[in-house]
Amino acid sequence: MTIPEFIPWPKIPRLNRECVITEKLDGTNASVLITAGGKVIAGSRNRWITPQNDNYGFAAWVEQNKAALLELGEGHHFGEWCGNGIQRTYGLSEKRFSLFNIHRWNALTPPPKCCSVVPVLYKGIFHSDRINECLEHLRMHGSMAAPFFMRPEGIVVYHTAANQCFKVTLEKDNEPKGA
Repeated sequence: MTIPEFIPWPKIPRLNRECVITEKLDGTNASVLITAGGKVIAGSRNRWITPQNDNYGFAAWVEQNKAALLELGEGHHFGEWCGNGIQRTYGLSEKRFSLFNIHRWNALTPPPKCCSVVPVLYKGIFHSDRINECLEHLRMHGSMAAPFFMRPEGIVVYHTAANQCFKVTLEKDNEPKGA
C-alpha cells in the first residue's frame, strides 16, 4: 500500500498581536508594477491594463506619471484608485492613487508626490474595541482621506501575525458584496 503525502496542520497565529487599521477607500483596486529594467505597468484587481483598455483612467494616469512612479522602486505596488467618477467619488474633482503599504510609505518615507497612502486609524494590539472605535470615528467625523466627506466606506484590519486583511464596512457589512 502506498501512503499518501502527509499534509500537516498549519500553525495558528495568535490573535492578540499587532494589527493596523486603515480607512477602506471605495474606488477600484489598482496596481503599478516596476520591473528590474524600469518598465512601468498598470494593473487592476485581476488584469494588466493599458490606456486603450483602461480601468477608470488609471492606465492613462500611470502613463502620464511614469517618471514619478519610478520612485516607488522595483516591485508590485497595490492601492486604491478613487475619486471623481469612481464609486463614492469622495466629493473630489480629481482621482487619487492611495497606496496600501503603510509600512513602506509613511511620514518618514513619503511616496512620490503623485500618490497618497491610505489613512492609518489605529496601530497596536488587536482588539475588537479598537475596530468599533475606528468605525465610530469614521461615522462621526467622515473620511480621513477626503475631509468633510461624510460617507466613508469602512476599514481594513491588517493582522500582522496572520498576514491577512479583513474589511468591515459601515453599510451592509453583513451582506455579501453586490447583494
